[in-house]
Amino acid sequence: MPESQAFPIVHPLVVRVTHWINAFAMVCMLMSGWAIYNASPIFPFRFPVWATVGGWLGGSIAWHFAAMWLLCANGLLYLVYGVSSGHLRRKLLPVRPRDVARDAVLALRFRLPHETGRYNAVQRALYLLVLLLGVLLVASGLSIWKPVQFSWLTALFGGFDFARRVHFVAMAGVVGFVVVHLMLVLLVPRTLPPMVTGRARRSSHRIEPAHERTRA
Repeated sequence: MPESQAFPIVHPLVVRVTHWINAFAMVCMLMSGWAIYNASPIFPFRFPVWATVGGWLGGSIAWHFAAMWLLCANGLLYLVYGVSSGHLRRKLLPVRPRDVARDAVLALRFRLPHETGRYNAVQRALYLLVLLLGVLLVASGLSIWKPVQFSWLTALFGGFDFARRVHFVAMAGVVGFVVVHLMLVLLVPRTLPPMVTGRARRSSHRIEPAHERTRA
């Protein structure tokens, strides 16, 4: 059997490239954002210096905006491709609460089947959620960046101070998504190589607990 049939393309090149650019830009935005937060914290804690980038407030702001433009351009490219090719519709829809609840229970029991290149209901819900959080981050970020020019947007968020809180909560949601995403990769490590090569053998399997894999 030809390799193209045994290992079909499950992640197109555009998806892979935008995925890794997005990962890099997101890390830069988070670390620079934490440094900016440390300069004027809104909660009674600060992020450790090793988790920040920029060195000082001006440097961190420069990193943040550079990563922001990269993230927005990359996100726009992914969105245009996703809509025009039908990728978003095929991969992320439909999302039904009943399906999400069912797959969440199966995942907690380590009995959720996984096929590389196809998202279960929980994954689809999480991806849609992080896309919405991204929109919220951009909107709240603009209201913080230019509170005079975007006074209507700042007012929509309840003022500058509340917009900062919204921005922080949306950021925390993105961090939570990243943590869950990495945990799923650790549970099913064979999902990582296809995001580099684009190819994978399609086969479903059950996510087994570590003690069961040890016995096998």
